[in-house]
Amino acid sequence: MPTVLKTTILPGDSTETLFIATQLGEIYYLRNGFIGNFLDIRPRILKLGASGGRYDERGLIGMAFHPKFHNNGLFYLHYSAAGTQGPGALTQSEAAREEPAALPEFFKPNPCDPETLNLKWINRETHYDHIDTVEEWLLQPNGQPQKRRTLLNLRRPFFNHNGVNSLNFSPETGKLVLTTGDGGMGYDPFNLSQDDMEIAGKIIEIDVVKNTFINDSSVVTRFNELPAPIQETLTLIAKGVRNIPGISFQRFYNQYIKYVGIVGQDLAESIYSFVHYKPIPVTQLIQASLMHSEPDQEGLINFGWRGWEGAFPTSIISGCSANPAMDEKVIAYYNDAVKTSVLRIQPLTSYFHQDPRPDKFGGTALTGVQAYMGHGIPDLTGSVVFTDIARKEGSQPMVRGVLACTRVRTDGKLSDFRVIETDYNFGSQSAFYVSLGTNLDQTRLYLGVYGSMNVNDSNQGTVFEIVS
Repeated sequence: MPTVLKTTILPGDSTETLFIATQLGEIYYLRNGFIGNFLDIRPRILKLGASGGRYDERGLIGMAFHPKFHNNGLFYLHYSAAGTQGPGALTQSEAAREEPAALPEFFKPNPCDPETLNLKWINRETHYDHIDTVEEWLLQPNGQPQKRRTLLNLRRPFFNHNGVNSLNFSPETGKLVLTTGDGGMGYDPFNLSQDDMEIAGKIIEIDVVKNTFINDSSVVTRFNELPAPIQETLTLIAKGVRNIPGISFQRFYNQYIKYVGIVGQDLAESIYSFVHYKPIPVTQLIQASLMHSEPDQEGLINFGWRGWEGAFPTSIISGCSANPAMDEKVIAYYNDAVKTSVLRIQPLTSYFHQDPRPDKFGGTALTGVQAYMGHGIPDLTGSVVFTDIARKEGSQPMVRGVLACTRVRTDGKLSDFRVIETDYNFGSQSAFYVSLGTNLDQTRLYLGVYGSMNVNDSNQGTVFEIVS
């Protein structure tokens, strides 16, 4: 499964090379029609799809090249570490309300049972699913990559919502941007995404210039558990993230528009845009926590999860078997929705899991968001292109992903979107659209397609360039 698609200029080279990172831990490069092996970290990756090659959201999920990679050879990886498998964060007694016989596959709150609405993640050192690590690597003069240091070790509560394409450099600040999902299981049972001290459900900047030689192996879930020198390298950009396929930057005159896609729960997938923000140093957040005071969050981006799913208060869908069109939607976290109602930003656009309009589609999960600034596809110039893993409706006998686009509006209204039809014939094979990438100046778009939802299936991945 191709999880990250990015280009960079290799040391001593003058043209861009496309790099393809796969979920299992292999990184390939494509240059002048030649495909080569750049790095293989499969032994470092947690065993995925442990029972028969099932669906999994762990693995190699982030890769970014330093803006000065051409000169310094530095690049960064985010992956689920081998040997760190845990039992999960919900204990048997907590899960028994939903599924007495075993842990539920996904948590679902019950608005009539307050205990299900305010769960706490306790015994974190033993009740967790796995550990994600963020590392700095160096491409040595002999052409061999070597790990240089560990930036973060993050204990994650569940197997899903780890984000994907989770590492990107900001062209504004030059810092490494880490995007983290809320930890998974559905509905953010511990409300990690709104807790200022939790690393889960956030967008964080890492100043990789600072403390170059610190290599601390602490495994944490909260900012205040980090050693002080590492705290000083971090700033918080945004919170209220459910799950996220990275961040994209689009130059607009002398500033940048930031695009963020948030994967939805049951109703909608949403894309957000913002220009101005005021990051909060993590040291400032920790100081406010120690003083039991609220830090100044003016300018901090808040996407509203778990109280809001896009433009909707987060709801639970109660099935109506006699007539699915009459399914009842119950607000799950009313108090959370009220608290974040004026703090959150509105989405740029949303698309829905069910959509009766003939020119739209029923989506499943957002997998990529990229700005396109090229002129090779004139209709897309200046657009924001996005992918969904699988169209829910349609006449196709096999699964097909969806490619679509939208544009920023200046009147503050929700922007419409349109489907981008492609003429490629996938035949009898499924085609899940799992990733979207671009080159350095955003004039080319790359689409990662996978023929299966089982992570360990072989020879199912294909990378396309989108052309007119």
